[in-house]
Amino acid sequence: MNKKTIRDIDLTGKRVLVRVDFNVPIDENGRVTDDTRIRAAIPTLKYILDQKPRYVALMSHLGRPKDEPDPKYSLRPVVLVLAGLLGVEVAFAEDSVGEVAQRAAAALPDGGVLLLENTRFHKEEKKNDEAYARQLAELGDVYVNDAFGSAHRAHASTEGVARYLPAVAGFLMEKELNYLANAIANPERPFVAILGGAKVSDKIGVIEALLGKCDRLLIGGGMANTFFKAQGYDMGDSLVEEEALDTARNLLAQSGDKLVLPEEVVIADAFDNNANTRVIKPAEGVPAGWRVLDIGPGAVEQYRAILKDARTVVWNGPMGVFEMPNFAKGTFQIAEILAESSATTIIGGGDSAAAVQQAGLADRMSHISTGGGASLELLEGKELPGVVALNDK
Repeated sequence: MNKKTIRDIDLTGKRVLVRVDFNVPIDENGRVTDDTRIRAAIPTLKYILDQKPRYVALMSHLGRPKDEPDPKYSLRPVVLVLAGLLGVEVAFAEDSVGEVAQRAAAALPDGGVLLLENTRFHKEEKKNDEAYARQLAELGDVYVNDAFGSAHRAHASTEGVARYLPAVAGFLMEKELNYLANAIANPERPFVAILGGAKVSDKIGVIEALLGKCDRLLIGGGMANTFFKAQGYDMGDSLVEEEALDTARNLLAQSGDKLVLPEEVVIADAFDNNANTRVIKPAEGVPAGWRVLDIGPGAVEQYRAILKDARTVVWNGPMGVFEMPNFAKGTFQIAEILAESSATTIIGGGDSAAAVQQAGLADRMSHISTGGGASLELLEGKELPGVVALNDK
Protein backbone atom coordinates (compact mmCIF):
# COMPACT_ATOMS: atom_id res chain seq x y z
CA MET A 1 0.00 0.00 0.00
CA ASN A 2 1.53 3.30 -1.07
CA LYS A 3 -0.58 5.48 1.24
CA LYS A 4 0.64 7.02 4.50
CA THR A 5 -0.64 5.48 7.73
CA ILE A 6 -0.81 6.70 11.32
CA ARG A 7 2.75 5.37 11.76
CA ASP A 8 4.00 7.98 9.26
CA ILE A 9 2.76 11.09 11.06
CA ASP A 10 3.34 12.82 14.40
CA LEU A 11 0.13 12.78 16.44
CA THR A 12 1.50 14.19 19.72
CA GLY A 13 -0.58 17.14 20.91
CA LYS A 14 -2.66 17.01 17.72
CA ARG A 15 -6.43 17.11 17.36
CA VAL A 16 -7.01 13.83 15.52
CA LEU A 17 -10.18 13.52 13.44
CA VAL A 18 -10.94 9.87 12.65
CA ARG A 19 -13.51 8.45 10.23
CA VAL A 20 -14.62 5.11 11.66
CA ASP A 21 -17.32 2.70 10.50
CA PHE A 22 -19.71 2.44 13.44
CA ASN A 23 -22.67 1.56 11.19
CA VAL A 24 -23.79 -1.16 13.61
CA PRO A 25 -27.18 -2.80 14.25
CA ILE A 26 -29.09 -1.25 17.17
CA ASP A 27 -32.29 -2.80 18.55
CA GLU A 28 -35.49 -0.97 19.54
CA ASN A 29 -34.21 -0.68 23.13
CA GLY A 30 -31.16 1.25 21.91
CA ARG A 31 -28.70 -1.62 22.40
CA VAL A 32 -25.90 -2.41 19.96
CA THR A 33 -26.52 -6.05 18.92
CA ASP A 34 -23.23 -6.63 17.05
CA ASP A 35 -20.06 -4.74 18.01
CA THR A 36 -17.77 -6.29 15.35
CA ARG A 37 -17.19 -3.00 13.54
CA ILE A 38 -16.50 -1.12 16.78
CA ARG A 39 -13.95 -3.77 17.84
CA ALA A 40 -12.28 -3.50 14.43
CA ALA A 41 -11.43 0.17 15.09
CA ILE A 42 -9.91 -0.37 18.55
CA PRO A 43 -6.27 -1.07 17.52
CA THR A 44 -6.13 2.22 15.57
CA LEU A 45 -7.74 4.21 18.38
CA LYS A 46 -5.46 2.73 21.05
CA TYR A 47 -2.39 3.51 18.95
CA ILE A 48 -3.53 7.14 18.49
CA LEU A 49 -4.21 7.53 22.23
CA ASP A 50 -0.74 6.12 23.03
CA GLN A 51 0.75 8.99 20.96
CA LYS A 52 -0.68 11.53 23.47
CA PRO A 53 -2.90 13.56 21.10
CA ARG A 54 -4.76 16.68 22.24
CA TYR A 55 -7.95 14.68 21.60
CA VAL A 56 -9.58 12.15 19.24
CA ALA A 57 -12.86 13.08 17.52
CA LEU A 58 -14.71 10.24 15.77
CA MET A 59 -17.04 10.57 12.77
CA SER A 60 -19.35 7.86 11.42
CA HIS A 61 -22.65 7.38 9.65
CA LEU A 62 -25.35 4.99 10.88
CA GLY A 63 -28.09 3.58 8.67
CA ARG A 64 -29.95 5.65 6.11
CA PRO A 65 -31.69 8.58 7.80
CA LYS A 66 -33.57 10.95 5.48
CA ASP A 67 -30.86 13.66 5.48
CA GLU A 68 -32.01 15.03 8.84
CA PRO A 69 -31.74 14.13 12.55
CA ASP A 70 -33.67 10.97 13.48
CA PRO A 71 -33.34 9.51 17.02
CA LYS A 72 -33.61 5.98 15.55
CA TYR A 73 -30.26 6.51 13.82
CA SER A 74 -28.40 8.28 16.63
CA LEU A 75 -24.87 7.07 17.41
CA ARG A 76 -25.41 7.70 21.14
CA PRO A 77 -25.88 3.96 21.96
CA VAL A 78 -22.36 3.33 20.63
CA VAL A 79 -20.77 5.46 23.40
CA LEU A 80 -21.08 2.86 26.18
CA VAL A 81 -19.85 0.00 24.00
CA LEU A 82 -16.89 2.02 22.73
CA ALA A 83 -15.96 3.23 26.24
CA GLY A 84 -16.01 -0.38 27.48
CA LEU A 85 -13.77 -1.62 24.65
CA LEU A 86 -11.34 1.31 24.82
CA GLY A 87 -11.25 1.47 28.62
CA VAL A 88 -11.62 5.27 28.62
CA GLU A 89 -14.48 7.72 29.01
CA VAL A 90 -16.10 8.72 25.71
CA ALA A 91 -17.94 12.04 25.32
CA PHE A 92 -20.78 12.54 22.83
CA ALA A 93 -21.62 15.60 20.68
CA GLU A 94 -25.24 16.05 19.60
CA ASP A 95 -24.08 17.25 16.18
CA SER A 96 -21.13 16.51 13.88
CA VAL A 97 -20.30 20.16 13.09
CA GLY A 98 -20.94 23.72 14.24
CA GLU A 99 -20.93 25.23 17.69
CA VAL A 100 -22.23 22.06 19.40
CA ALA A 101 -19.36 19.94 18.07
CA GLN A 102 -16.76 22.69 18.61
CA ARG A 103 -17.80 23.19 22.25
CA ALA A 104 -17.81 19.44 22.97
CA ALA A 105 -14.31 19.09 21.47
CA ALA A 106 -12.91 22.11 23.31
CA ALA A 107 -14.24 20.74 26.63
CA LEU A 108 -12.32 17.44 26.26
CA PRO A 109 -9.41 16.79 28.61
CA ASP A 110 -6.03 16.12 26.96
CA GLY A 111 -6.21 12.65 25.39
CA GLY A 112 -10.01 12.72 25.50
CA VAL A 113 -12.29 10.87 23.06
CA LEU A 114 -15.39 12.39 21.45
CA LEU A 115 -17.97 10.63 19.28
CA LEU A 116 -19.78 13.02 16.93
CA GLU A 117 -23.41 12.47 15.97
CA ASN A 118 -24.32 10.67 12.71
CA THR A 119 -22.80 12.54 9.74
CA ARG A 120 -25.81 11.60 7.61
CA PHE A 121 -28.05 13.84 9.72
CA HIS A 122 -26.72 16.48 7.28
CA LYS A 123 -27.74 16.08 3.63
CA GLU A 124 -24.40 17.69 2.74
CA GLU A 125 -22.55 14.53 3.83
CA LYS A 126 -23.64 12.37 0.88
CA LYS A 127 -23.31 15.32 -1.52
CA ASN A 128 -19.66 15.69 -0.47
CA ASP A 129 -20.46 19.35 0.17
CA GLU A 130 -17.35 21.53 0.45
CA ALA A 131 -18.64 23.75 3.27
CA TYR A 132 -19.68 20.74 5.38
CA ALA A 133 -16.32 19.02 4.77
CA ARG A 134 -14.53 22.22 5.86
CA GLN A 135 -16.62 22.34 9.06
CA LEU A 136 -15.63 18.76 9.86
CA ALA A 137 -11.98 19.58 9.13
CA GLU A 138 -12.10 22.47 11.64
CA LEU A 139 -12.26 19.84 14.40
CA GLY A 140 -8.86 18.32 13.56
CA ASP A 141 -5.20 18.91 12.74
CA VAL A 142 -4.85 15.44 11.21
CA TYR A 143 -7.42 13.24 9.42
CA VAL A 144 -7.34 9.45 9.76
CA ASN A 145 -9.59 7.25 7.62
CA ASP A 146 -10.16 3.83 9.17
CA ALA A 147 -13.61 3.24 7.61
CA PHE A 148 -12.91 0.79 4.80
CA GLY A 149 -16.63 -0.09 4.61
CA SER A 150 -17.35 3.47 3.45
CA ALA A 151 -14.20 4.04 1.34
CA HIS A 152 -16.06 3.40 -1.93
CA ARG A 153 -18.23 6.46 -1.32
CA ALA A 154 -17.06 10.01 -2.09
CA HIS A 155 -18.77 11.64 0.91
CA ALA A 156 -17.71 14.68 2.93
CA SER A 157 -16.41 12.61 5.87
CA THR A 158 -14.62 10.02 3.68
CA GLU A 159 -13.19 12.08 0.81
CA GLY A 160 -14.00 15.80 1.19
CA VAL A 161 -12.33 16.36 4.55
CA ALA A 162 -9.04 14.86 3.24
CA ARG A 163 -8.59 17.97 1.06
CA TYR A 164 -8.14 20.20 4.11
CA LEU A 165 -5.95 18.15 6.47
CA PRO A 166 -2.97 15.80 6.30
CA ALA A 167 -4.78 12.50 5.56
CA VAL A 168 -3.56 9.02 6.51
CA ALA A 169 -4.94 5.48 6.84
CA GLY A 170 -5.68 3.69 10.11
CA PHE A 171 -4.62 0.09 10.75
CA LEU A 172 -7.97 -1.44 9.68
CA MET A 173 -7.89 0.43 6.36
CA GLU A 174 -4.26 -0.66 5.85
CA LYS A 175 -5.05 -4.30 6.63
CA GLU A 176 -8.08 -4.38 4.32
CA LEU A 177 -6.14 -2.87 1.42
CA ASN A 178 -3.14 -5.14 1.93
CA TYR A 179 -5.24 -8.33 1.96
CA LEU A 180 -7.64 -7.45 -0.83
CA ALA A 181 -5.21 -5.61 -3.09
CA ASN A 182 -2.61 -8.39 -2.72
CA ALA A 183 -5.21 -11.04 -3.53
CA ILE A 184 -5.87 -9.26 -6.79
CA ALA A 185 -2.39 -8.04 -7.73
CA ASN A 186 -0.22 -10.91 -6.57
CA PRO A 187 -2.15 -13.98 -5.34
CA GLU A 188 -0.45 -17.20 -4.41
CA ARG A 189 -1.83 -19.76 -6.87
CA PRO A 190 -4.05 -21.61 -7.45
CA PHE A 191 -6.30 -18.60 -6.80
CA VAL A 192 -9.98 -19.58 -6.43
CA ALA A 193 -12.81 -17.07 -6.14
CA ILE A 194 -16.27 -17.99 -4.83
CA LEU A 195 -19.19 -15.71 -5.71
CA GLY A 196 -22.73 -16.10 -4.42
CA GLY A 197 -25.69 -13.88 -3.75
CA ALA A 198 -28.87 -13.26 -5.68
CA LYS A 199 -28.00 -11.29 -8.78
CA VAL A 200 -25.56 -11.61 -11.66
CA SER A 201 -26.22 -7.97 -12.62
CA ASP A 202 -24.83 -6.72 -9.27
CA LYS A 203 -21.56 -8.55 -9.87
CA ILE A 204 -20.93 -8.50 -13.66
CA GLY A 205 -17.89 -6.24 -13.24
CA VAL A 206 -16.50 -8.43 -10.46
CA ILE A 207 -17.07 -11.65 -12.43
CA GLU A 208 -15.32 -10.19 -15.50
CA ALA A 209 -12.40 -8.86 -13.42
CA LEU A 210 -11.97 -12.13 -11.49
CA LEU A 211 -12.16 -14.29 -14.63
CA GLY A 212 -9.09 -12.41 -15.83
CA LYS A 213 -7.20 -13.04 -12.60
CA CYS A 214 -8.29 -16.26 -10.86
CA ASP A 215 -7.73 -19.91 -11.78
CA ARG A 216 -11.31 -21.00 -11.00
CA LEU A 217 -14.48 -19.05 -10.19
CA LEU A 218 -17.11 -21.02 -8.27
CA ILE A 219 -20.69 -19.75 -8.52
CA GLY A 220 -23.50 -20.28 -5.98
CA GLY A 221 -26.61 -18.55 -4.70
CA GLY A 222 -29.43 -17.14 -6.81
CA MET A 223 -27.03 -15.93 -9.50
CA ALA A 224 -26.35 -19.56 -10.50
CA ASN A 225 -30.00 -19.83 -11.66
CA THR A 226 -29.47 -17.17 -14.32
CA PHE A 227 -26.45 -19.11 -15.66
CA PHE A 228 -28.51 -22.34 -15.68
CA LYS A 229 -31.35 -20.64 -17.58
CA ALA A 230 -28.77 -19.24 -20.03
CA GLN A 231 -27.76 -22.86 -20.73
CA GLY A 232 -31.38 -23.66 -21.60
CA TYR A 233 -32.42 -25.44 -18.36
CA ASP A 234 -35.97 -25.07 -17.00
CA MET A 235 -35.80 -23.15 -13.71
CA GLY A 236 -39.42 -23.40 -12.52
CA ASP A 237 -40.16 -20.61 -10.02
CA SER A 238 -36.47 -19.93 -9.24
CA LEU A 239 -35.17 -16.37 -9.12
CA VAL A 240 -33.81 -15.69 -12.63
CA GLU A 241 -32.72 -12.35 -14.09
CA GLU A 242 -34.18 -12.53 -17.58
CA GLU A 243 -32.45 -9.28 -18.57
CA ALA A 244 -29.04 -10.74 -17.64
CA LEU A 245 -29.34 -13.96 -19.71
CA ASP A 246 -27.29 -12.64 -22.65
CA THR A 247 -24.59 -11.46 -20.23
CA ALA A 248 -24.55 -14.89 -18.58
CA ARG A 249 -24.24 -16.61 -21.98
CA ASN A 250 -21.32 -14.36 -22.92
CA LEU A 251 -19.56 -14.99 -19.60
CA LEU A 252 -19.97 -18.76 -20.01
CA ALA A 253 -18.66 -18.59 -23.58
CA GLN A 254 -15.56 -16.57 -22.73
CA SER A 255 -14.64 -18.31 -19.46
CA GLY A 256 -13.76 -21.79 -20.73
CA ASP A 257 -13.69 -24.12 -17.73
CA LYS A 258 -12.79 -21.31 -15.31
CA LEU A 259 -16.39 -20.54 -14.39
CA VAL A 260 -17.78 -23.47 -12.39
CA LEU A 261 -21.50 -23.94 -11.69
CA PRO A 262 -22.87 -26.27 -8.98
CA GLU A 263 -23.61 -29.75 -10.34
CA GLU A 264 -26.35 -30.33 -7.75
CA VAL A 265 -28.94 -28.01 -6.19
CA VAL A 266 -31.60 -28.16 -3.46
CA ILE A 267 -35.08 -27.23 -4.70
CA ALA A 268 -38.18 -26.46 -2.63
CA ASP A 269 -41.91 -26.25 -3.40
CA ALA A 270 -42.25 -22.92 -1.52
CA PHE A 271 -40.03 -20.05 -0.36
CA ASP A 272 -40.32 -21.30 3.20
CA ASN A 273 -37.94 -22.96 5.67
CA ASN A 274 -40.42 -25.84 6.13
CA ALA A 275 -41.10 -26.42 2.42
CA ASN A 276 -40.74 -29.86 0.84
CA THR A 277 -37.29 -30.26 -0.68
CA ARG A 278 -35.50 -32.39 -3.28
CA VAL A 279 -31.94 -32.57 -4.55
CA ILE A 280 -31.60 -32.49 -8.35
CA LYS A 281 -29.03 -31.95 -11.09
CA PRO A 282 -29.78 -28.58 -12.79
CA ALA A 283 -29.88 -30.24 -16.24
CA GLU A 284 -32.94 -32.26 -15.09
CA GLY A 285 -34.86 -28.97 -14.90
CA VAL A 286 -36.75 -27.49 -11.97
CA PRO A 287 -40.47 -28.45 -11.99
CA ALA A 288 -43.13 -25.74 -12.14
CA GLY A 289 -43.93 -24.41 -8.65
CA TRP A 290 -40.44 -25.33 -7.33
CA ARG A 291 -37.38 -23.11 -6.91
CA VAL A 292 -33.64 -23.50 -6.24
CA LEU A 293 -32.76 -22.37 -2.68
CA ASP A 294 -29.29 -23.86 -2.01
CA ILE A 295 -26.41 -25.81 -3.56
CA GLY A 296 -26.67 -29.57 -3.02
CA PRO A 297 -24.29 -32.00 -1.24
CA GLY A 298 -22.81 -33.03 -4.60
CA ALA A 299 -21.89 -29.40 -5.35
CA VAL A 300 -20.26 -29.05 -1.92
CA GLU A 301 -18.04 -32.06 -2.73
CA GLN A 302 -17.39 -30.72 -6.25
CA TYR A 303 -16.22 -27.39 -4.72
CA ARG A 304 -14.25 -29.14 -1.96
CA ALA A 305 -12.20 -30.96 -4.63
CA ILE A 306 -11.30 -27.63 -6.29
CA LEU A 307 -10.64 -25.78 -3.01
CA LYS A 308 -8.37 -28.46 -1.52
CA ASP A 309 -5.43 -27.35 -3.70
CA ALA A 310 -6.11 -23.59 -3.51
CA ARG A 311 -3.49 -21.24 -2.04
CA THR A 312 -5.63 -18.06 -2.14
CA VAL A 313 -9.44 -17.97 -1.81
CA VAL A 314 -11.70 -14.91 -1.98
CA TRP A 315 -15.37 -15.49 -1.08
CA ASN A 316 -18.22 -13.02 -1.49
CA GLY A 317 -21.90 -13.98 -1.23
CA PRO A 318 -23.83 -16.93 0.24
CA MET A 319 -24.49 -20.21 -1.59
CA GLY A 320 -28.22 -20.24 -0.83
CA VAL A 321 -30.98 -18.54 1.16
CA PHE A 322 -28.89 -18.87 4.33
CA GLU A 323 -31.36 -16.82 6.42
CA MET A 324 -33.45 -20.03 6.48
CA PRO A 325 -31.68 -22.82 8.43
CA ASN A 326 -32.74 -25.55 5.99
CA PHE A 327 -31.13 -23.67 3.08
CA ALA A 328 -27.99 -22.52 4.91
CA LYS A 329 -26.21 -25.88 4.72
CA GLY A 330 -24.32 -25.20 1.49
CA THR A 331 -23.06 -21.83 2.76
CA PHE A 332 -21.97 -23.24 6.13
CA GLN A 333 -20.25 -26.25 4.52
CA ILE A 334 -18.23 -23.95 2.25
CA ALA A 335 -17.28 -21.96 5.39
CA GLU A 336 -16.12 -25.22 7.03
CA ILE A 337 -14.02 -26.16 3.98
CA LEU A 338 -12.30 -22.75 4.12
CA ALA A 339 -11.78 -22.99 7.89
CA GLU A 340 -9.88 -26.25 7.38
CA SER A 341 -7.88 -24.92 4.41
CA SER A 342 -4.23 -23.87 4.62
CA ALA A 343 -4.88 -21.25 1.89
CA THR A 344 -5.09 -17.51 2.54
CA THR A 345 -8.86 -17.13 2.97
CA ILE A 346 -10.39 -13.69 2.44
CA ILE A 347 -14.09 -13.19 3.17
CA GLY A 348 -15.48 -10.18 1.34
CA GLY A 349 -17.83 -8.67 3.90
CA GLY A 350 -21.63 -8.58 3.74
CA ASP A 351 -23.61 -11.82 3.94
CA SER A 352 -20.58 -14.11 3.61
CA ALA A 353 -18.99 -12.41 6.63
CA ALA A 354 -22.26 -12.84 8.54
CA ALA A 355 -22.40 -16.53 7.55
CA VAL A 356 -18.84 -17.18 8.74
CA GLN A 357 -19.65 -15.44 12.05
CA GLN A 358 -22.86 -17.48 12.47
CA ALA A 359 -20.97 -20.69 11.74
CA GLY A 360 -18.54 -19.78 14.55
CA LEU A 361 -15.59 -19.97 12.14
CA ALA A 362 -14.57 -16.30 11.92
CA ASP A 363 -11.32 -16.80 13.83
CA ARG A 364 -10.23 -19.50 11.36
CA MET A 365 -10.25 -17.22 8.30
CA SER A 366 -7.19 -15.20 7.28
CA HIS A 367 -9.19 -12.01 6.85
CA ILE A 368 -12.85 -10.99 7.06
CA SER A 369 -13.50 -7.69 5.34
CA THR A 370 -15.61 -5.08 7.15
CA GLY A 371 -16.93 -3.71 3.85
CA GLY A 372 -19.08 -5.68 1.41
CA GLY A 373 -19.55 -2.96 -1.23
CA ALA A 374 -16.01 -1.60 -0.84
CA SER A 375 -14.41 -5.04 -1.11
CA LEU A 376 -16.44 -5.83 -4.26
CA GLU A 377 -15.35 -2.57 -5.91
CA LEU A 378 -11.71 -3.27 -5.00
CA LEU A 379 -12.00 -6.81 -6.42
CA GLU A 380 -13.46 -5.28 -9.56
CA GLY A 381 -10.32 -3.16 -9.87
CA LYS A 382 -12.04 0.16 -9.15
CA GLU A 383 -10.31 2.93 -7.22
CA LEU A 384 -11.95 3.82 -3.89
CA PRO A 385 -12.44 7.60 -3.44
CA GLY A 386 -11.76 7.40 0.32
CA VAL A 387 -8.41 5.73 -0.37
CA VAL A 388 -7.36 7.88 -3.34
CA ALA A 389 -7.83 10.98 -1.13
CA LEU A 390 -5.19 9.85 1.39
CA ASN A 391 -1.61 11.18 1.25
CA ASP A 392 0.85 9.07 -0.72
CA LYS A 393 3.95 7.75 1.01
